[in-house]
Amino acid sequence: MDDRRSPARLTGLSALWGVTRLVLLLWVFKVYVFPGPDVTTDVSVIYRGWYDVLSTGAYPHDDVTWQYPPAAALAILSPGLLPFLDYASAFFVLALLADLAVLVLLLAVGRSPRGALVWVAGVPLLGPTVYARYDLTVTAVAVAALLAGIRHPRVMGALAGLGALLKVWPVLLLAGARRRATGAAVVAVGVLAALFASAAPGALAFLSSQRDRGTEVESLGALVFHVARHLGWSGEVRLHYGSVEFLGPHVDVVSDASLALTAAAFGWLLLWRLRARRFAPHTLADAALTAVLLFTTTSRVISPQYLVWLVGLAAVCRCFPGSRMGPPTALVLAASPVTVLEFPVWFDHVVASDALGLTLLFLRNGLLVAAAVTAAVRLWRSTVPRAAAPPAGPGRPVRAGHAPVAS
Repeated sequence: MDDRRSPARLTGLSALWGVTRLVLLLWVFKVYVFPGPDVTTDVSVIYRGWYDVLSTGAYPHDDVTWQYPPAAALAILSPGLLPFLDYASAFFVLALLADLAVLVLLLAVGRSPRGALVWVAGVPLLGPTVYARYDLTVTAVAVAALLAGIRHPRVMGALAGLGALLKVWPVLLLAGARRRATGAAVVAVGVLAALFASAAPGALAFLSSQRDRGTEVESLGALVFHVARHLGWSGEVRLHYGSVEFLGPHVDVVSDASLALTAAAFGWLLLWRLRARRFAPHTLADAALTAVLLFTTTSRVISPQYLVWLVGLAAVCRCFPGSRMGPPTALVLAASPVTVLEFPVWFDHVVASDALGLTLLFLRNGLLVAAAVTAAVRLWRSTVPRAAAPPAGPGRPVRAGHAPVAS
């Protein structure tokens, strides 16, 4: 019997999933109040406001907090499928179903039970925020795309294209994909973007909606200003473009540096793709996790819900016994409870840049940087062959132990 489908293992995973998800639901339904700011207001206020606008057939492009690709409208409108529930309740139920869908996919398609265990254990480490954002839905699409990519690259490409129009980052799933998957993704993005643009005005406004962003207080670059505040920096922390950001002197320099690091990460991925020669079934998922880690850590924004992307991709990697992403997965899982401590539990300390806030940010961001570097090194070593030693030519000395073979 397949070990990952043995009754004992399935019962244990199902029980753990059920208990942890019940706790998450008790938090988002406020049966028990989670410490810190109320993370569900994004659903009950912001998402609900977008729902009202989208229901009229237009995008909320005049709202600076709307910064999403056009297919995000599907996630925001989806609670309307459950008209017998209020908007927020329907959203939480659909988040639960997306969570369950990921577990089913990992168990049905994955080749090792470790992937399902990473998902079951990793999601609740992020606290109630994970059910109060639509990132679970995007992650479910990304997981389906990666698992499909093993045998059906065109299906993977179509799903990656859909995911990219939900929240951009799933385009990184193509880092290690075949040409057929990339071609299908391009077609899917083109067709779907055209449909959304023709269906409602403002569908593509997200392309220019974040040009004036500052540096979000939880990002890697923000550590510069958290420290600088103690040295007399004259900037401020303010709600800007829907997140709490640093604004003031030299913020543009740090933001540009973050973009430069992102460009460098893209350059490294391109070099890796050109040099890689050894591709195994797990390479597609390993490359996707590496790419998303690199782009997450170098971004001007690291929101808590970004960790659910990483947990989902790490779970897919661990579905394959040969994956090299064990250490990066452990680092992502370690970063998850630190993330829930910095937001929402002690977010006021992060905003204040005090000792506790700085400690949490240095720890969480340090773990993510370590995960990104470790993943990149392990991906490179597992796929790029070492350069062969130059052959011994006339007049070139032969090192001991490497005598030429007689002709």
